[in-house]
Amino acid sequence: MSPDNGNDGCVAVLGGTGWVGRHVCAAFAARGYRVVALARNPVPGVRHDAFVRLDLATATPDAIARILRAERVDVVVNATDAANATDGWEHTEEQFARVNVEVVRHLLAAVAALPRPPRLVHLGTIHEYGPGEPGVAIDESVVPNPVSGYARTKLAGSHLVLDAARAGRVDGAVLRAVNVCGPHPSPVSLPGKLLRLLDEATGTGRMELGVAPDRRDFVDVRDLADATLRAAGRPGLRCAVNIGSGTAVDMRSFVTLFVTSAGYPASILVQRPATGSGLGGAWIEADIRRAGTLLGWAPRIPLGRSLRDMWEAYRAG
Repeated sequence: MSPDNGNDGCVAVLGGTGWVGRHVCAAFAARGYRVVALARNPVPGVRHDAFVRLDLATATPDAIARILRAERVDVVVNATDAANATDGWEHTEEQFARVNVEVVRHLLAAVAALPRPPRLVHLGTIHEYGPGEPGVAIDESVVPNPVSGYARTKLAGSHLVLDAARAGRVDGAVLRAVNVCGPHPSPVSLPGKLLRLLDEATGTGRMELGVAPDRRDFVDVRDLADATLRAAGRPGLRCAVNIGSGTAVDMRSFVTLFVTSAGYPASILVQRPATGSGLGGAWIEADIRRAGTLLGWAPRIPLGRSLRDMWEAYRAG
């Protein structure tokens, strides 16, 4: 069904109370879907019609299937991510795999067991490709070569979905998202850390942090949610699609833009050089032409507005 039309179907959002999940819930609710959020604990402000308390890291395929069957789900969005745990990136590869791989394996078994399997949209990451080449946008033809335990396990989960889709066991697609910004970030993410640092700086007048000379592609979380909605409305689309802004932004400029978009002078910033690059090396820029062609999607929210909205939501909350 086209996302341009109203809909009275039902979507189940795994990880529906997380940073991305809550915006996915809101996007589907605004389009007329009945929204069922699955997560360990409810969170205030998440838009859903039903909440199902479930620890997805330990849930069996049968347990997941029972929920999807009972709720008469038409679409499933997997927005779970091991990095959204309280300790963030401080996991072993085995710990990452429990969420990034095993949850996907159990979800696929649950979906395949249903008499009318729902459409599946799995949210992956641009880091599955590994380090990008400076000056070159990463398109979907790039052979993945991840360099971290997190990225390797995310790629394994995406491969499970794509393999099952190609074999006809599920009707599923994978969205590989770049770095995300926008309202309600995970506390362990870079945007979450920037919010805390700026909040402290409003009292001290000084915001000090180390910034690597990397370039990163950022997309607003609400644009990612819109892409998820569009992918759900394209049954039969069974491939990976990059979701980003299509622009690599210098990280020092990104931090400065955050401060000034929040209404503070750049002079409060003290940026120290940082050594080492993140998960994707020194350069990440997504080629998003496939998203435009197959999903009719393009990012709508400028980076400055995304960062301003992020700060205002933080202060309001």
